[in-house]
Amino acid sequence: MPLDWAMTQNNLGAALQALGERESGTARLERAVAAYRAALEERPRERVPLDWAMTQNNLGNALQRLGALESGTALLEQAVAAYRAALEERTRERVPLDWAMTQNNLGNALQALGERESGTALLEQAVAAYRAALEEYTRERVPLGWAMRQNNLGTALQALSEREGGTARLEQAVAAFRAALEEYTRERVPLDWAMTQNNLGLALWRLGERESGTARLEQAVAAYREALEEFTRERVPLDWATTQSNLGATLQALGERGSGTALLNLAVVACRAALEERTRERVPLDWASTQNNLGNALRALGEREGRAALLEQAAAAYRAALEEFTRERVPLNWATTQNNLGNALQTLGEREGSTALLEQAVGAWTECLTVVEGVWLPEWVRWVRDNRDAALAEIARRAAG
Repeated sequence: MPLDWAMTQNNLGAALQALGERESGTARLERAVAAYRAALEERPRERVPLDWAMTQNNLGNALQRLGALESGTALLEQAVAAYRAALEERTRERVPLDWAMTQNNLGNALQALGERESGTALLEQAVAAYRAALEEYTRERVPLGWAMRQNNLGTALQALSEREGGTARLEQAVAAFRAALEEYTRERVPLDWAMTQNNLGLALWRLGERESGTARLEQAVAAYREALEEFTRERVPLDWATTQSNLGATLQALGERGSGTALLNLAVVACRAALEERTRERVPLDWASTQNNLGNALRALGEREGRAALLEQAAAAYRAALEEFTRERVPLNWATTQNNLGNALQTLGEREGSTALLEQAVGAWTECLTVVEGVWLPEWVRWVRDNRDAALAEIARRAAG
């Protein structure tokens, strides 16, 4: 009975995928992919189109999970292809909610892929997929499903804003997260509420960085602190650590706009707390992200207090981040951290009168520019280039004098 065998393979894939999502490593997820592909051999599109589409969707889910755990983009590209195949039979007219579900899944894969590549095309496609899903996942029909898609839309809009100037995308992201919180209430779904509060905080932080004043940054800090009421270390240690890291980054931005060192010290404390759970062995890229945030807070504190030791710790944190933020793996994160390292080395070199440190700063900025030219906004690229050129001029002045 080939169709029964195929159904069993599909169910086996679902069970293996569920196990794989709870374990470290990729063995179960790889077996899930193999089971779904086996099912498709006996579930041809011509014979059972909707079952074929369901299995394509499931295959996409397993490939997406696997792709998130591995470097490169091949598995995520395969996930996108599987979802698009599923949508050939899962049409809006035929099965509207299944169509919307697959649109949402496609959006997830496109967003993950877009974050690993330069440009905005994939992230724009992710936004379009989430908006398509919301046409059927309405608040009246499936309130919690609507809230989830609003949250996903917000994350895609925020990711897109990182590649663009202005505040329009971030304003849209904030609106999407606030919409999600109308149904994702603390009483109803406490962890989803906390997740969305954290995401809202991220969007407000980015918005606050692009605007003058401190109101948005203060709102971001409030959102993170709300999230931490449910995201406790005992309950969800990695979510707690993520929110601590985000809180640290926002406190650093807020501290730089004010006077004194209290907020900057709190930023350092939050980042160091995050690193207790965000270890290199457990979540290497998240560990690197928090090392970068810690470096930013230490650099700001070192500049304000005039303490070379803090600037040295900042440079060490950036260099730690670069052990996992490699150019091959995450080129834009690598470039951003190289830029931050250059900033710390420049300040340290000027304070200590060290030409060697200025030369290292020039090297870091030069590395950054090899990636960000044509990717970052022109004014951001110009800032890096201006910093590099100023340091080169100072090196030349010292050599001549």
